[in-house]
Amino acid sequence: MKKLLLGATALTLCAGFSSAAYAEFTLNILHINDFHSRFGPITSSDSNCAPDNDAAGECFGGVARLKTAIDAKRAELDGQNVVLLDAGDQFQGSLFYTQYRSEIIAEFANDLGIEVMAVGNHEFDDGPEELAKLLDAVKFPIISGNTNVDNEPLLAGRIAGTHVLDFGGEKVGIVSALAEDTDETSSPGDNVEFEDTFTSLRAQVDALKAAGVNKIIALTHVGYAQDLQIAANVPGIDVVVGGHSHTLLSNTDEKALGPYPTMVNGPDGHEVPVVTAYSYGKYLGDLVVTWDDDGNVTTADGAPILLDASVAPYEAYVTRLAELEEPIQALMAEVIGVATAPIDGSRETCRAVECEMGNLVADAILDRVADQGVTIAFQNGGGLRASIDAGDITMGEVLTVLPFSNTLATVELSGADVIDALENGVSDVENGAGRFAQVAGLKYSYTLAKPAGERVSDVMVKGDGDSWVPIDEEGTYKIVTNNYTRGGGDGYGTFAEGTNPYDFGPPLEQVLADYIAKQGGEYTPYTDGRITVIK
Repeated sequence: MKKLLLGATALTLCAGFSSAAYAEFTLNILHINDFHSRFGPITSSDSNCAPDNDAAGECFGGVARLKTAIDAKRAELDGQNVVLLDAGDQFQGSLFYTQYRSEIIAEFANDLGIEVMAVGNHEFDDGPEELAKLLDAVKFPIISGNTNVDNEPLLAGRIAGTHVLDFGGEKVGIVSALAEDTDETSSPGDNVEFEDTFTSLRAQVDALKAAGVNKIIALTHVGYAQDLQIAANVPGIDVVVGGHSHTLLSNTDEKALGPYPTMVNGPDGHEVPVVTAYSYGKYLGDLVVTWDDDGNVTTADGAPILLDASVAPYEAYVTRLAELEEPIQALMAEVIGVATAPIDGSRETCRAVECEMGNLVADAILDRVADQGVTIAFQNGGGLRASIDAGDITMGEVLTVLPFSNTLATVELSGADVIDALENGVSDVENGAGRFAQVAGLKYSYTLAKPAGERVSDVMVKGDGDSWVPIDEEGTYKIVTNNYTRGGGDGYGTFAEGTNPYDFGPPLEQVLADYIAKQGGEYTPYTDGRITVIK
């Protein structure tokens, strides 16, 4: 039987707690999740924000705004009970992470005053080594109850399953869980195991309750859908603060997936509030919870705080980020490979026919996840913004081609839905729409003279060896694309409705740079007839 991680150190602190009743207890929970190293501001579509656009008031988030908002809330709540929680995924997502790894994360997270963080799957992107460095540098506990690191020397004994906070004698327990498929979406190595979420959480809660803790928050990195299941099925959990799915909850934004908080009928007969705060530091979650002296939640109210231009960036952070950006300019100039000929990424070709840049990017993203059983890649032509000249390829050029900070995303579709996605891709070729599908692991033809929705034909997928076979409309295919199209961008609603979606792989620019390096650093552009235009 696998060992359940109950956080022995944290539980030792709980021993001997008094069970004496207290008056009603209120806790102000500030929270973030899926920050993904977006230390600079972002645009409304989550790409990096240029300084001129930020100065014009068009951008959001960034760690400097986050600092201002957190400090303002703490000042407003002076004398009250306040905690700042992080539901994981600080790693990966910007050149700040590429340059500094965990060092920059620890610097800002410590200064922000994060008090407990859940392990996110991307905390394993650089193996146990980088997570170990983060643990060395932070001043707060990083927990994960179902992440078994007993056999990993770098992490063994260092990731507790639970943590207990003390507010003037009131004890609040924190339990945690990480997505069980982290071994597929990240790189934890062979010595880390991910145990059953529900079994682990029940054991964590039982241990805390046995130690006298009757107010318990689940700080999770499993995604909103599973958070709802946790709230409904794990006795003893009073609040769920989640991450992983980048979900927006709001009572005012029509794009929100649900209300903030989302109230779930719990197994104890009480409603359990579930919250999450989108991603990238665009919002600061702000939840106020009151418990009665029996440990039951009586009220839960709040709203995510949008960090828009009305929130002034904290000047000391702006100055520090400017210092940290200087070596990144050198990174932009770094040569990551050589193109033996120009790589055509022009708008005129990549939004109408098979293009060399489309093949390069589609091949790269498919190669990155082929070991996960993914066989087909889609890259929207509008996501390709430049060509690359023959000669040295710099990281700056890669970022010019892929400037939107998109991440690798996967989803499962039927063969019929793959065809539907291709129909969307060619539905507005006449107007040069960015939805045009550059592909890998797939061949198709389209007839421009036919009406939209009836243009695609001869869709083929890889068979055995080098053979190609007709796509099976009833079959299931794993698809890789980018998070923008996976979420329904460019008309790809079929992707948004697919099963087992996952949007949070590495940034596309890093995937492309790694792929070129994997080719020996030299890349020869090509087309091979994977897209045929029938006049």
